[in-house]
Amino acid sequence: MNLNRDFYTRDTLTVAKELLGKILVNRTREGVTKGRIVDVEAYMGPNDKAAHSYHKVNSKRTQIQYLEGGYAYIYLIYGMYHCMNIVTSEAERPESVLIRGLEPVEGIELMHKRRGRDKIKELCNGPGKLCIAMGIQKEHYGMDLCGNELYIEDDIEIIDYNIIASKRINIDYAEEAKDYLWRFTIEDSPYISTKIVE
Repeated sequence: MNLNRDFYTRDTLTVAKELLGKILVNRTREGVTKGRIVDVEAYMGPNDKAAHSYHKVNSKRTQIQYLEGGYAYIYLIYGMYHCMNIVTSEAERPESVLIRGLEPVEGIELMHKRRGRDKIKELCNGPGKLCIAMGIQKEHYGMDLCGNELYIEDDIEIIDYNIIASKRINIDYAEEAKDYLWRFTIEDSPYISTKIVE
């Protein structure tokens, strides 16, 4: 069952933890791909020096974050790789959760084709990688995750996960915020990311 708006409009740290184990789905002309979320990072808006919306910077890039939770915030890194964030919390609170790693569960052949990689562990173990594998591009910016194209659903398997909290990756510029334990991963998952892209 697809997650509804109420799931996304809660406290961002709570949403981030509860996204673990959920299934990210993208339906494209090429086919359907699905991945279990195993690695996320929370970004807490104007008070978080690592967030794009730090100091309430409402730019063309970040404007989608000012809506209520449940929309896709897609941005480009290094001029070539897309990353997917999920807008969370209430309207005018520009917070989000970055999807860092997925465990491929459906459409794996299509993921291999898109990524040009043979090892399943290397398909989605990074935010740039998973966007390529899942076919998530700039056209998905602002997409309503309560729709039927790009969305998140409950896993039909009920699995009890241990969640690990740790520091976020590649934000050394963020002063004290680099030490916040706002990255959440499923313990012992082989699909978590180690670097942004490769």
